[in-house]
Amino acid sequence: MTGGAGEGVRPWLFCFHHAGAGVSCFAPWQNVLGDAAEVVPVLLPGRETRVREARITDPEQLLVELDELIGPLLDRPYLLYGHSLGGLVAYTFARHRERLGERGPSLVSVGAVQPPHLRSPVLRGVDLPDLELLRLLVSYDTLPPEAADGGHVWERRVLPALRDDLRLAEALCEIEHSPLSAPLLALASREDPIAPLAGMAEWADYAPGGFELRTVTGSHFFVRGKAAPLALRDAALDLRCEQPGGLWPELSALREGGVTVVSTRSTSREVMWP
Repeated sequence: MTGGAGEGVRPWLFCFHHAGAGVSCFAPWQNVLGDAAEVVPVLLPGRETRVREARITDPEQLLVELDELIGPLLDRPYLLYGHSLGGLVAYTFARHRERLGERGPSLVSVGAVQPPHLRSPVLRGVDLPDLELLRLLVSYDTLPPEAADGGHVWERRVLPALRDDLRLAEALCEIEHSPLSAPLLALASREDPIAPLAGMAEWADYAPGGFELRTVTGSHFFVRGKAAPLALRDAALDLRCEQPGGLWPELSALREGGVTVVSTRSTSREVMWP
């Protein structure tokens, strides 16, 4: 395990939002995390208080932005969580820090996003005409049904940010990828049509330093509920206590509803248990 938070030190938990969104989904997280970690939502340009700034679609520009935003804070242990697009951002930033020989994260956690070699199924629609892209996003439950009819709100206010974020996600999938030194925790919902459990399990190939797959309740946007911050709270506490046999043995398993999700460094499978 890289870095481990020392006793008495509350690590940062940097959180990266999903496509077309801002950081409001992370607003309740500190109440859930408590003293386990200090939640730091990372707002990318082009939304909320940064709405007048140009959105980023280039990976190199993204890394420059993140180095400027949070680089000065990385002198103490930290964790990364990214949801959907944010998961690709978290992985890419962690790999960037490790490649530079800088202090890497104690943990990288990704939610609701398949690894880069699989790509999200919605990325194939990034260059579709507005109405077709809206209907594709509706078909995957990422937008409400009324968006399928288009209109000013969806085509002029919602879709531009979504399309640019999809372009960024596609670009992040295309750059060179390599395994992380940090352990990786993948969070997945069985009801998520964009990031199915089998695809999420393939993050194991990116994490020879340790991998665990956990299922959580909710759909693709489970980030809005308590399941994800609860999982990150447990992970942060485990890192701080450095409990033997904790989160990162070579073989980890989760039991849920009569099913064990088994993940090793190179394989992931779902098996029934008695």
